[in-house]
Amino acid sequence: MNAIEVRNLTKNFGDFKALDGLDIDVPEGAVFGFLGPNGAGKTTTTRILVGLAHPTSGRIKILGRDGIGEPASIKRSIGYLPDVPAFYEWMKAGEYLAFAGEMFGLRGADLKSRVAALLDAAGLAEIDRKIGGFSRGMKQRLGIAQAFVNNPDVLFLDEPTSALDPIGRKEVLDMIDSLSEKKTVFFSTHILADVERVCDSVAIIDRGRLVIQGDLESIKQNYTRPTFSIELDADAAPLAEKLRGVPWVSSVASDGGLLTIDVSDIKSAQMELAGVVAGAGLPVRKLELKEIALEDIFVDLVEERNGKQTEKAKVLGGAE
Repeated sequence: MNAIEVRNLTKNFGDFKALDGLDIDVPEGAVFGFLGPNGAGKTTTTRILVGLAHPTSGRIKILGRDGIGEPASIKRSIGYLPDVPAFYEWMKAGEYLAFAGEMFGLRGADLKSRVAALLDAAGLAEIDRKIGGFSRGMKQRLGIAQAFVNNPDVLFLDEPTSALDPIGRKEVLDMIDSLSEKKTVFFSTHILADVERVCDSVAIIDRGRLVIQGDLESIKQNYTRPTFSIELDADAAPLAEKLRGVPWVSSVASDGGLLTIDVSDIKSAQMELAGVVAGAGLPVRKLELKEIALEDIFVDLVEERNGKQTEKAKVLGGAE
């Protein structure tokens, strides 16, 4: 069963089409990475899914219910952290969570135990100062705790680690990991390393349309280009020239003592490459098979769709 189904979703802002027939499926219980270049439509999609914006056309189902016709009934079953969360900074963390819980009808012992559990999960149980004195990472963890206060079946996180330092990002990702068991998490982000860290399914969109979706491991396997890296204590150019004549070598690039070799037949390369290198009589420091990263797949797919080369710095820039 899919927790979220989106069909032919469009959203126009005047003459600009932010979403253009978008189709996505989010499996129930998945931590789903929602990726795209800046301006791809990630935040627009998320806002529509949580009921904060209306689509121009299309259909949405969340937990089997009509996401456009039944928004009120769905909202009790979802949690949401916006890309720029706002807080009552004069409150303390426990007061803020209690306030959020009361809005969902929690009272008495149930509310008290829920707040205590979430403060502990967020690492804020021992923090007695007001929210206005929190770091960005502490606020993000509090925001995730607030999104979980109603014990939702589906959690929407829009850029939850954006602008955090490495320690803050790790703390937030650890919290998502600890709280996401048996939940569906819709994780919109431009930070590809975070997706590889916590997500098991992924969709990549560009210009409001789906580029690819599926489970992360299958996508990586289907788009793997077998590549070997060889580091020598010598000039690699002579070995590069020799390898260019080998049938299973697709391309070779050399830079000083470093060789990068793309191969067409991984089994032949695994059996024969070491022998070719040894036959060249050059001192080897390292020989390894490189695993393709999600970043490489992301950039290749977006560039292929746009029919042009795009600088990674532009594609993987700041939050949408």
